[in-house]
Amino acid sequence: MAREIKFSLVYRDMWQSSGKYVPRVDQLLQVAPAIIDMGCFDRVETNGGAFEQVNLLFGENPNVAVRKWTAPFNKVGIQTHMLERGLNALRMNPVPKDVRELMYKVKCAQGTNISRSFCGLNDHRNLRLSVEYAKKAGMISQVALSITHSPIHTVEYYMGVVDKVVEYGCDEICLKDMAGIGRPTALGKLVSSIKKKYPHIKVQYHGHCGPGFSPASMLEVARAGADYLDVAVEPLSWGKVHPDVITIREMMKADGFLVKDLNMDAYMEVRRLTQSFMDDFLGFFIEPTNSKMSSLLVGCGLPGGMMGSMMADLKGFQGAINMSLKKQGQKELSLDELAVKLFQEVEYVWPKLGYPPLVTPFSQYTKNTALLNLMSIIKGEPRWKNIDPDTWNMILGKAGKLPGPLAPEILALAKEKGYEFYDGEPQDAYPDQLDHYRAMMKEHGWDCGQDDEELFELAMHERQYLDYKSGVAKQRFVKDLEAAREKAGAPIIVKRAVVEVPKIDISKVTEVYPDAVAIQAPTTGQVVWQYDVVDESTAPLVGDKVKEGDIICRVQAYYGLEEIKAPATGKFVAVYPAQGANVKKNEILAFIVADK
Repeated sequence: MAREIKFSLVYRDMWQSSGKYVPRVDQLLQVAPAIIDMGCFDRVETNGGAFEQVNLLFGENPNVAVRKWTAPFNKVGIQTHMLERGLNALRMNPVPKDVRELMYKVKCAQGTNISRSFCGLNDHRNLRLSVEYAKKAGMISQVALSITHSPIHTVEYYMGVVDKVVEYGCDEICLKDMAGIGRPTALGKLVSSIKKKYPHIKVQYHGHCGPGFSPASMLEVARAGADYLDVAVEPLSWGKVHPDVITIREMMKADGFLVKDLNMDAYMEVRRLTQSFMDDFLGFFIEPTNSKMSSLLVGCGLPGGMMGSMMADLKGFQGAINMSLKKQGQKELSLDELAVKLFQEVEYVWPKLGYPPLVTPFSQYTKNTALLNLMSIIKGEPRWKNIDPDTWNMILGKAGKLPGPLAPEILALAKEKGYEFYDGEPQDAYPDQLDHYRAMMKEHGWDCGQDDEELFELAMHERQYLDYKSGVAKQRFVKDLEAAREKAGAPIIVKRAVVEVPKIDISKVTEVYPDAVAIQAPTTGQVVWQYDVVDESTAPLVGDKVKEGDIICRVQAYYGLEEIKAPATGKFVAVYPAQGANVKKNEILAFIVADK
């Protein structure tokens, strides 16, 4: 008898892999009935990862969003699944143990059936508590292997991780092929090995299109015994996202697998609604190149989902890089030329850093290191001059064990800086904090919420939750949207009251003002032009005076606020990021011309 292949719609990841935001809860509730009516899905990915932070950025309550979004699927028996990052849970940095445990209780109570848990380093120690806590809360525990392609990431390597997480009690294994660079034959062998050794374990495959391997990979893993395949729908399928359900379903059917019928009228309604959400506002935040696949991703292995942020980073750095090249009498670089150079530098950096799978947050760390190296090389300076604290934590073992050995130059640099390597349990370095957050809730006079979900949200996303509660998040989002709409039809401007000041192209400033001094971000984070004030009008305007030593800006990093002081007395001649904008280390924020 033919074996059935089941499908999961990764509606959350479709959006996250395309742009900055996901649909609002009212939009999700519009599309849910049509997704159900399609009739071909046994599962839908509903929340987790950045989804709930995005709700906070909207000024929405993520707990309300998750409960409302999972409810229609729960009602008809479609399983819902979330994505969480092991030690990092739903954020980019490590989470205390008691907060991690509360997460599963909250998410299960909110209607999420399956916890897909991954560690970006494939360190099984970071997944042990994910398995234990998910099952204790009543969820299905699915452990995701972060798939990549390197001399180290063999079938035997991955089976070593599988053996441990099955020992911990997980119910399912997911192959999380986040960059889509897993080779189809190797993935088929991996699934065969899992099914042969653990026939009771269900296997799900998640692969981004990226360089184009994923349809072949889906066929190979299905033939090898996989149970579920993650798919998308137009207009957000393919490109850097996931293959479309129509194509994959027909491919499976032609290969002899049983597949559920697909209601095309409902598919077209999902397609129409998704496009309407893009037309409403979400399309303003989608990187156009994410709709295209690229073979260039085969070499660097970067996940397709971060292409939008990477291109934004490059645009931010392009002016500074070309300014440096111009001073050296060298040819300026286009964005495409910069992208190729960055891909090449990622290929160089990746093995030196111990082959961390390029998935959140380690893809960002590797890319950031490569980008800063590229800046140094262009300036004629040595590599590794700038490595941010998060990347050092990864190097030193504080996030888990790296798959491969560090390069001698990285070891020497750590020794030179007096850093110590950590080989203990990563979780032990992050003490419990729920009592602290309970006290904060009490101090503010806030209710901990149904099933302690409001307490959890504060503990998981403290800064974003405080912004949500104060109304700052909603104000910031409205301004972000206004700026995006304006950008789509006219040049961006900096506003204060009714004053409008056109921005000077970052690469042209020194042509107009040869003595201009660039003000650069000291770290990656969020721009705060005036402490505790969120109105964009607090950003300086062109012509504003400043005194040497004045604090002109702060950047909110994960470890606190970094102050930026005026290097000279003078006036602003160019200002770039708006209040609350995210910037990268060394990105130019403004230019000042000193008084003579």
